[in-house]
Amino acid sequence: MPSQALPDISDLHSLDAWLAYCESIHPTTIELGLERIQRVADALQLRFDCPVITVAGTNGKGSTCAMLEAIAGQAGYQTGVYSSPHLVHFEERCRIRGEIVRAEQLLPHFAAVEAARRQAGEGGAAVSLSYFEFTTLVIARLLSQSGLDVVILEVGLGGRLDATNIFDADCAIITSIDIDHTEFLGPDRESIGREKAGIMRAGKPAIVSDPVPPQSVITHAEAIGADLWLVGRDFNYSGDRQQWNWAGRGKRFAGLAYPALRGANQLLNAAGVLAALQALRPVLPVTAQAIREGLALVDMPGRFQIVPGQPTLVLDVAHNPHSVAALAANLDAMGFFPATHAVFGAMHDKDLNAVMQKIGPLIDRWYFTDLPLPRAEKASALLKRWQALQMVAARPREVPAQIFPDPQKALDAAASVAEPTDRIVVFGSFYTVGGVLQHGVPRLSAPHLH
Repeated sequence: MPSQALPDISDLHSLDAWLAYCESIHPTTIELGLERIQRVADALQLRFDCPVITVAGTNGKGSTCAMLEAIAGQAGYQTGVYSSPHLVHFEERCRIRGEIVRAEQLLPHFAAVEAARRQAGEGGAAVSLSYFEFTTLVIARLLSQSGLDVVILEVGLGGRLDATNIFDADCAIITSIDIDHTEFLGPDRESIGREKAGIMRAGKPAIVSDPVPPQSVITHAEAIGADLWLVGRDFNYSGDRQQWNWAGRGKRFAGLAYPALRGANQLLNAAGVLAALQALRPVLPVTAQAIREGLALVDMPGRFQIVPGQPTLVLDVAHNPHSVAALAANLDAMGFFPATHAVFGAMHDKDLNAVMQKIGPLIDRWYFTDLPLPRAEKASALLKRWQALQMVAARPREVPAQIFPDPQKALDAAASVAEPTDRIVVFGSFYTVGGVLQHGVPRLSAPHLH
């Protein structure tokens, strides 16, 4: 029985109240490990009665989940997706049958998880769950009771010790492996690859889309007897300006339209998606037509999202050197713009110097912004970093830079001085992009036009 010392939850009647409660009950934002969350999941008797696809990777996870969801939906399957973090509203973390869930759908599952947390505790204390662990169980319980044909889970951090890994994947996908979250996952690609490979299961398909995967991934797959699919060995893709083709293990798809998600890296993500669907064909068959329609209709806000206007607006949640390098390549491929303005806010635990160095040559004016959480680097510190990099640059450029208290004010400032033919790119964190989407997608119209 719960102790009287446990917090009173009788007045928690809204999503915001429950989320605030989840933030208050655990001392740290991130605590890797499965023992605590497994105890609560067992108390909930939580399980899925349909295939589960788990998606890990440094970058490309959200896009991969969205493409899987879109194709499976076009094939007539009832889909459920759990992804994180969100851009604006917490509810974005869960989609059922292609629709973002409503707050009221989640509320009974918060209460159920809290009851199970107390039931599974010992000595009058509830099991301690982090915000991410608690909300993962909430969304998983909703998905498990929604009569779905396939559940798609996006790993939050790493893989082996991530909360999503309490569920056995019928198919694991690893999109890419690069340096990020080194304090949790290790200092190099081999260490990080080993953590991500932890989502693989014996005898089940494991799709690796990284063109040069660390040996640790291959070794782990072989050690546990996973059915490993490697790009370049078990599946391939090719394309021209008009269409692309996929081939793998006795199956070919030719004349495919490019995914609706922009960016050259999306073709590699799509190739991994088709490999996963081919591997799951015995339990989740899809037609070539469903693949074509799903790729044509897929939508994912904040992934190289180009918003037409004057100036053009580009939104991208790129937040580490690997994803920012892809963003820089995609920006470079857009064609000529007289000037590129950058609204940038980021977490202090990222390799911010490398991020700035990769995209810096494309930027003509910086708008550094604070973000509303303790892990964020202050705009003033970002400015100092940029100035220090310029001091040691072989060919320093005169690039104006300012600081702002939030992303919206930074975007407003950029829009006030940008010419109609310029472009503004907002990037660096989900919180940076989310900060300019609070009231919907901005449609910019330069003051010079009025």
